[in-house]
Amino acid sequence: MKALKRLPLNVRLNDRPDHELVGVIRMPEFTTSPMRSIVKRIIGALLALLATVLIVFADRGGYRDVNGDGVSFLDAIYYSTVSLSTTGYGDIAPASASARLVNVLIITPLRVLFLIVLVGTTLEVLTERSRQAFKIQKWRTKVRDHTVVVGFGTKGRSAVNALLGDEDVQPSRIVVVDTDQQALEAASSMGLVTVHGSATRADVLRVAGVQHAKAVVVAPNRDDTAVLVTLTARELAPKSHIVASVREAENVHLLKQSGANQVVVSSETAGRLLGMATSTPLVVDMVEDLITPESGLAIAERAVEPSEEGGSPRHLPDIVLGVVRDGVLYRVDAPQADAIEPGDRLLYVKKVTSADKVES
Repeated sequence: MKALKRLPLNVRLNDRPDHELVGVIRMPEFTTSPMRSIVKRIIGALLALLATVLIVFADRGGYRDVNGDGVSFLDAIYYSTVSLSTTGYGDIAPASASARLVNVLIITPLRVLFLIVLVGTTLEVLTERSRQAFKIQKWRTKVRDHTVVVGFGTKGRSAVNALLGDEDVQPSRIVVVDTDQQALEAASSMGLVTVHGSATRADVLRVAGVQHAKAVVVAPNRDDTAVLVTLTARELAPKSHIVASVREAENVHLLKQSGANQVVVSSETAGRLLGMATSTPLVVDMVEDLITPESGLAIAERAVEPSEEGGSPRHLPDIVLGVVRDGVLYRVDAPQADAIEPGDRLLYVKKVTSADKVES
């Protein structure tokens, strides 16, 4: 596993140049397998060696052997090997002008190519750091209206899966912040941008671009951490929509006072589903289907069409659950939702797959 560059705790990450954030920020990329990379390097080295052998053997009359018995094919292999590896014992040397010209124009570039292949791992690391630094610089200057997910445990990963279920959300528009390297590796394999560090630190959140984020999902393992992260995120991003998760319902008011727009109590939600499953298991299956956007049915939001204005949401072909007006949700049975007004948005049940393929 690649070691991360560790920076002192008192260092403000957002003040660091982009090339020093390689290892802190990781841009998603697609890599080939190590075995395939090694095989490609070996083939490249062998091709360079073979080309040199053929060139030397074809012009063997222009080379002088200290034994004076001429240059055989084996001598050509020997000379090519020691020449490309820069060992150069001098027992076989170009004597004619043509052989020396070939050494300058052809064998020397092949020697350089051979050395590049041999030290390819080191060069690849350096190239990778440069490429990552360039991608980080480009990303930081352009990232806007993205989603920052703090914590990539069970809750954070489920939140990301739900986000990716939306056709309009691309993996590169999601930034995961965590201190667990294995969690970050898993997020990177999904094509997400990752930031290594504690989200309780303002500079780490700035590196993640939280000040330009459209939404922030706070899903750490501890409630006290969630409160601190929410406070820090709200200070940096006054206009972002912050959704936080807590284990205990008694901490909901702390999260809302800290600036969270919405708070989800994970333990109580799971407990309700467990209780419902004992008596009405099919209801739980339907709820699971509604909150799983990949297939079956899903709860979605859309704008009102001009032809729908003035009518009742209960008379639409879609199964409407509520009307959003000026940022306030009214259930479909509320008096305010009797008539659809211009600018309203509808919460409705969307068919992700055909009705006969809905999974229980």
